[in-house]
Amino acid sequence: MSNITTDKTKNITSQHKHSWQDIFTGAQMLFVAFGALVLVPMLTKLDPNVALFTAGVGTLLFQLTTKGKVPVFLASSFAFIAPISFGVAQWGIPATLGGLVAAGFVFMFFAFLVKINGSHVIDRILPPVVTGPIIMVIGLSLAPVAVGMAMGKDINVPVEHYKLIIISMVSLLTTLIVAIWAKGFLKLLPIISGILVGYILSCLFGIVDFQPVINAPWFKVPDFTFPEFHWQAILYMIPIVIAPTIEHVGDIMAIGSVTGKDYTRDPGLQRTLLGDGLATSAAGLFGGPPCITYAEVIGAVTLTRNFKTRVMTWAAVWAILMSFVGKIGAFLSSIPTVVMGGIMVLLFGSIASVGINILIKHKVDLSVSRNMCIVSLVLVFGIGGMVFDFGSYALQGISLCGILAIVLNLILPRQEKSTDTH
Repeated sequence: MSNITTDKTKNITSQHKHSWQDIFTGAQMLFVAFGALVLVPMLTKLDPNVALFTAGVGTLLFQLTTKGKVPVFLASSFAFIAPISFGVAQWGIPATLGGLVAAGFVFMFFAFLVKINGSHVIDRILPPVVTGPIIMVIGLSLAPVAVGMAMGKDINVPVEHYKLIIISMVSLLTTLIVAIWAKGFLKLLPIISGILVGYILSCLFGIVDFQPVINAPWFKVPDFTFPEFHWQAILYMIPIVIAPTIEHVGDIMAIGSVTGKDYTRDPGLQRTLLGDGLATSAAGLFGGPPCITYAEVIGAVTLTRNFKTRVMTWAAVWAILMSFVGKIGAFLSSIPTVVMGGIMVLLFGSIASVGINILIKHKVDLSVSRNMCIVSLVLVFGIGGMVFDFGSYALQGISLCGILAIVLNLILPRQEKSTDTH
């Protein structure tokens, strides 16, 4: 009898020990995602604390949808940086958020297509020749923004130009060094490392104002902003979902290869896409950027070999709790944009590189006329700033590129590469 009691006590103790480990591992997972998570709202004039809140809520919604089977964390999507910035300038934040809510329904529509036709329908609608150049445009169209930030064009504090260049380039160099040469867990934190070093330099050069951080309360309800629905903003945002959809499929396959499970079958790609859609729409309803599966956290799962979904649950809980700490938002707002600019140079370039890699990986033959035409037109329309103005609505940017690529892929006849028979 005493042996049974001892065994029960050991089991209870072990469970408590594992519970505490899961709680702290969840905090570690959030730390991995933190830099990129808050970067999107800081660049798009959204509230970082709201982004933390919606990342947590989005992750919990994803886990409910996928029956808690996929160990991933959802957070801010880089693919939406340019569209959100344009939308805020064009229609304001509430209308842009309405477009983001609608974008979530596009994920759900893709989930429905997969449910009806199988996962191959995504490849049929969005083959590499379509997604590759679109993702390239997302990165390259942001290049002037990154360079402008890195040069400190929006810094109002009187400071010598060379100091701003030093800050941005040191931030960039730190991010590069950590991404390439760092080992273990540190390798997962290139963005945070770059921000930290750049922030310290900014303090030394006297361009950081600490007063807002001092004045900010410890507890503060996030500044939730609720959406307004304008059809122009909705039509603009809908095609943007093309790139994150492809990223989502890649992330789900990547985490499956790490854990040795096929998540495209169980719980199914239709459920994971639905989870992304619900998370994105929920984020828009509260005033946060779209939430999608996060590659940084997948890297952390690969390194730690911790495949527990409840760890991601705790990461979501930590994100929600941190969103109510007022000083976090104030501190993030105090980071000079010149620090972000240095990191953005690498980040936006890496987005374009992903698009190039898609074309190379899938062996898209650009000597075939239809492929060359699709890629060429998408790049020139996107980077050149082509606008189709219909009076009350203008089609431009990534939305125009997305529609153009899909239509060209559907209507242009398929042809084989011409070969010299002589």
